[in-house]
Amino acid sequence: MRPILVINSGSSSLKYQLVDVDSSVALQSGLIERVTDHAMAFKQMIQELGDVSPLAIGHRVVHGGSEFSKPVIIDNAVIARIKELSSLAPLHNPGHVAGIEGAVAAFPELVQVAVFDTAFHQTMPVESYRYAIDQKLADEYGIRRYGFHGTSHAFVAQKTAEFLGKDLSELNAIILHLGNGASASAIKNGESINTSMGLTPLQGLVMGTRSGDIDPAIVAYLERVAKMSIDEVDASLNKNAGLKGLTGDSDLRDVESRAKAGDQVAIDALAVYSMRIKHYIGAYLAQIGPIDALVFTAGVGENSVEMRSQITSGLEHLGIKIDAAKNQLRDKSAREISVEGASVKVLVVPTNEELAIALQTAEFLS
Repeated sequence: MRPILVINSGSSSLKYQLVDVDSSVALQSGLIERVTDHAMAFKQMIQELGDVSPLAIGHRVVHGGSEFSKPVIIDNAVIARIKELSSLAPLHNPGHVAGIEGAVAAFPELVQVAVFDTAFHQTMPVESYRYAIDQKLADEYGIRRYGFHGTSHAFVAQKTAEFLGKDLSELNAIILHLGNGASASAIKNGESINTSMGLTPLQGLVMGTRSGDIDPAIVAYLERVAKMSIDEVDASLNKNAGLKGLTGDSDLRDVESRAKAGDQVAIDALAVYSMRIKHYIGAYLAQIGPIDALVFTAGVGENSVEMRSQITSGLEHLGIKIDAAKNQLRDKSAREISVEGASVKVLVVPTNEELAIALQTAEFLS
């Protein structure tokens, strides 16, 4: 047994999972909330872990900027750079730093690895990541598309290649990570060449509480006409938009229930949600060319029969057509739901970000 401790630390929370990388089994997990002192939180976690001791620790870090294209062993220089990148992820990176410093103090003898949400998307070409803005501003303030959910997209890409019996370097696919946060990625020859999230996780698909793509002039318009401050607009677009803004409910399951009952507001919201995803599928097909698979993952992608059907409906001319009976089956393993003989396989591939972080951390032990 090789237990790796995976840490996802927030400013006031500590989420952990102990994963045996040999069996890919989660041995223990926990969430400590209302944290004011991360050192004390680690003491509580150690008590909860009991006699099982990890061999190494992997930390989820949301933003790695342009520098980190793969996991790195944590040292003082890495910690300092993660702190500097807090301007790009003020809600996440400071909490990650607190968790890293708490873990180093609690386990000074262990290898500690940072795994970045942005790393997988560092293979995007310039035409995918650059914004058409003043390049002096862009260069000075690091304004470009970074993408997120990279650990999940990388994990699912690998599992998709294995399912299809391909080397990862041969895989062409579109991956839809659909949860409360949602993103799409374009995979060509096993690498990310585009993704829907941008400088921040706000860009792209419609999400639980995030707007996704909007006309950027809306921000200035609301400031000028509605007399909202920049912070108020930012909070609204991140916390009171998306499905919540459209319906009052942020959970897709609640919106789907309302739609089944004939609620037109919910029906319209689901149409907006699915159409935005179709928009990205079309754009990525134009960029990638023929694909091996369209892949659904994460909470909504893995579990919503209705949304998978709604997203793929009308895409038959692109070789994308699902089998209704296969789509209804519920299973925790990777599976195909496309019709027999379809030119594009439609797959449901469960993600496991904690296992992905644990496996990447374990690589440093060897």
